[in-house]
Amino acid sequence: MAQKLTDDKTGVNTEDINVLLPLQNSIVYGPVASRRLGRSLGVNLLPFYQKTCTLDCLYCQYGWTRFSNLETAKYLSVSEVLSALKHSLKNLLMPPDYITFSGNGEPTLHPEFGTIIDKVKQLRDLLAPMARVVVLSNSTTVVRESVRVALKKLDDRIMKLDAGNAATFEIYNRPHPSVEFDRIVKGLSSLSDVTIQALFTGGKDGNYSPRSILDWVDKIVEIKPQKVQIYTLDRGYPAPTIESLGLTELNHIRQRLSAEHIAATVF
Repeated sequence: MAQKLTDDKTGVNTEDINVLLPLQNSIVYGPVASRRLGRSLGVNLLPFYQKTCTLDCLYCQYGWTRFSNLETAKYLSVSEVLSALKHSLKNLLMPPDYITFSGNGEPTLHPEFGTIIDKVKQLRDLLAPMARVVVLSNSTTVVRESVRVALKKLDDRIMKLDAGNAATFEIYNRPHPSVEFDRIVKGLSSLSDVTIQALFTGGKDGNYSPRSILDWVDKIVEIKPQKVQIYTLDRGYPAPTIESLGLTELNHIRQRLSAEHIAATVF
């Protein structure tokens, strides 16, 4: 059954086309079969009882964001995270391909993110030495030097950028008032060996239009990522004003990047 939600910004009830996913109720989950990462063991650093994020994306599988949650979030301790991960890795029949920081919002919001990376890599070396440690980030915190330092410790950095200009970013990703689009692009440009992920949709409020794609490709050229991952809707989403794209549209975007000599894969 479709799920009724209220958009905090508009006060309008919207009925999901697809059922949203429930929040993760544990620190470690999976391994899940990821279309991009293979066997991915998820690590959730955020509260179980709320989505904690700096964006309110129209397509989020967990539904709308309440930005007031940023003020009330009680983050998991380093010892809790390590204990849960150690238990999981010891009991897996097969080691994961990736240990992935993701979960109920933006993992880099955790105040001890850098310390956790160090400890998780030590644990990985002991129990799953072939696994890579990666983050799936919405990129909004890359403006902080401490976060950039922490990100550089990871084996892979998969950073989101769905928009090529501030206007599209405001409509499509609906950021917290403190988040500035141009500063995100500048922060991403300062990282080396970064992977950009982008979710494209059609519809009235989607980000697939000639102007949006042109501006987005320009920003990707500016950032100079190692590679780009392009995909569309695959799970539930709360906004009725977006719709999934087909392979033709996604490959069109990939071809635009190829013309700029940027490696991209469609998922």
